[in-house]
Amino acid sequence: MAIDLLQVGWGGAARHRMDGEIRWNMSEDYGLRLGTPAFFADPYPTFERMRSEDPVHWSPALGRWHLTRYADIDALLREPRWSANRVRLFLGSLPTETRKELQPLEQALVNQMLFADPPDHTRLRSLVSKAFTPRVVERLRPRIAAIVNELLDQVAATHRMDAIRDFAYPLPAIVICELLGVPSEEREQFKHWSSALAAFLGNYRRDPEIDRQALATGIEAADYFRITADRLREQPRDDLLSLMVAAEEQGDRLSVEELLANSVLLLGAGHETTTNLIGNGLLALLRNSDQRRRLQNDLSLMPMAVEEFLRYESPVQVTSRGAPEDVEIGGKRIAKGSLVNFWIAAANRDPERFAEPNQLDVERQNNRHLAFGAGIHFCLGAPLARLEGQIAFTTLLERMPNMKLATDTVEWQPNISFRGLTALSVTW
Repeated sequence: MAIDLLQVGWGGAARHRMDGEIRWNMSEDYGLRLGTPAFFADPYPTFERMRSEDPVHWSPALGRWHLTRYADIDALLREPRWSANRVRLFLGSLPTETRKELQPLEQALVNQMLFADPPDHTRLRSLVSKAFTPRVVERLRPRIAAIVNELLDQVAATHRMDAIRDFAYPLPAIVICELLGVPSEEREQFKHWSSALAAFLGNYRRDPEIDRQALATGIEAADYFRITADRLREQPRDDLLSLMVAAEEQGDRLSVEELLANSVLLLGAGHETTTNLIGNGLLALLRNSDQRRRLQNDLSLMPMAVEEFLRYESPVQVTSRGAPEDVEIGGKRIAKGSLVNFWIAAANRDPERFAEPNQLDVERQNNRHLAFGAGIHFCLGAPLARLEGQIAFTTLLERMPNMKLATDTVEWQPNISFRGLTALSVTW
């Protein structure tokens, strides 16, 4: 079922061909709104309109479908036949020469478990899952608490900090680097690599310079992990990289390419999204003084509060899948192989699932948000992110109970896939 764009106009009628039949879609192309400065500042009005006017939306501008209802997204995330191997769909519209130039980066992404389907996904995930079980993660509690206090000690006397630069970024970066076995002096290089990858994944309008930077940093990261893997074969340590190298040595369980690709994935996923959880959650808390007081008066609410931060301002805004067959959703026919965006941030504010979804409620019950996804690709690092968030917010409220925003204006990163602040100036 080929979809052939014939005509599109902003706010007017869009006409596209489906199964040889021409249909008219009278709603605007919301793909033209995504990625604008207004969208980055506040995406939720756009999501509300998409959900109410066209919840299964075809965007000619982006060449993909968009889902915004909780029920649709939750069901399809749990459907293993919907393919996560969407890198080639994602890059398929690029000019031939550009795609040829990016081929090494494309291959590296294909080897990541994030973009793998069973049985490869099952094999890759089982390899590292033992390092992220709730029981294993709980053993990290004393070390995470120590890092949190060390970071706050460094700024306590100044009575101000950039909560992103001084706290929300270094905390998860230190934790994941220690877990992987990355030396402290190399953490900034790792931040550079993961930021370039995050920018690439959020580059919907395909800025060629962002793509080239991601390619260059991907090559650097691969070279680093290749050298590190050689060293760990000779001198293994008690860390996750050593575990992955040992598995690669067993034969076909993990190829060298898979080792390199998933090392980079764990690094980026291990701190990029947790940084956003802490930054976004702190901003929400400081802007909602009643919720802050409720939490300060009863810190036992912290696990529920962290879940609410994840729902209210989701660190990961969107994921995507490839349709396994021709399928009808909400009265729309979606072709086999079509790329479909699942807007997690929209689902997490769906009034059909959450009462008063635009309100922060640190005591929200039955908070089955989709911030960590669902199904076989449910976030492997969810237990670690939750623990880091709970310790971080508890310690902040205990040590800086009078913290306040230093400015009323904030700047969000211009990234359509990940929602996070560029900075967050606070005083106490």
